[in-house]
Amino acid sequence: MGRGRQKAKHTKVARELKYFSPNTDLSQLQRELGSSSTDEDAWAEYADKYGADDEDNFDDEE
Repeated sequence: MGRGRQKAKHTKVARELKYFSPNTDLSQLQRELGSSSTDEDAWAEYADKYGADDEDNFDDEE
């Protein structure tokens, strides 16, 4: 494929992506964003339990 045709194809794809507006299910988005707080709490638990010990162990090895 020649450079001109390739560039035209890329321009067409870029234009389609720029102006494409899918239908957004806002209620589904709200459910997904609302459930992330429980995931953060679980990670915070692990960080509290294992985070400080890992830093100390790396310092001892050097």
